[in-house]
Amino acid sequence: MSTVAWITARGLFGRRRALLLLPLPLLLVGLAALCRAYDVRPSDWGTPVIVGLGLAVVLPVVSLIVGTGVLGSEIDDGTIVHILTKPLPRRDIILAKLGVAVVVSALTAAVPLFVAGLLADSAQLGAGLAVAAAVGAVAYSALFLLLSLLTRRPVLLGLVYILVWEGLLGQFVSGTRVLSIQQYVITIADKISPTGLLESKVSLTVAVVMAVIFALGCALAAVDRLRSFSMAGETS
Repeated sequence: MSTVAWITARGLFGRRRALLLLPLPLLLVGLAALCRAYDVRPSDWGTPVIVGLGLAVVLPVVSLIVGTGVLGSEIDDGTIVHILTKPLPRRDIILAKLGVAVVVSALTAAVPLFVAGLLADSAQLGAGLAVAAAVGAVAYSALFLLLSLLTRRPVLLGLVYILVWEGLLGQFVSGTRVLSIQQYVITIADKISPTGLLESKVSLTVAVVMAVIFALGCALAAVDRLRSFSMAGETS
């Protein structure tokens, strides 16, 4: 399993896709630093930057890029057949791929969110955002990894989930928030470091339980889906 993880990480950072991970985190830190440098009140910029950019864009988009890239590119170019010919349980392949996706997504999103939280309020808020981002990275990565196995357009469907389900419906239709990873992340961060900059709309119990369900459910579904792949890399 460690070999699969190493090959996945090397392939991920060996592609141009890895360069797409840099602009959004840098933009988040840059905006936070700029507002702090010009003494703009955190109450004026904290929510738009931390929630509107950090939690609503940086975290899910980074997870989408990485989550669909750890396996989707191998399906597209047919190299997945080399993995499937190895005497490895499908479970180990998915766990290795998911592990790489979670680590890369969590680090890429958590570090700039910590910095933004530190500049906006305190180290406690920064830590809360980092922890919540790590939890969100697990759920998002599992979801987007599964999408890469279900469709040839995982990025498109992932963007629909982020922009339409979480971004649009999640703001106006309360029932959709129960299935919004973004809402779980906001709630967890708010409970770790209560602040007026964050407004949780689901309970902590719902956030934790649903995040676990998303992660485990999507991971198990991904394992089952990978078992249906034939040696040609197509589904039977």
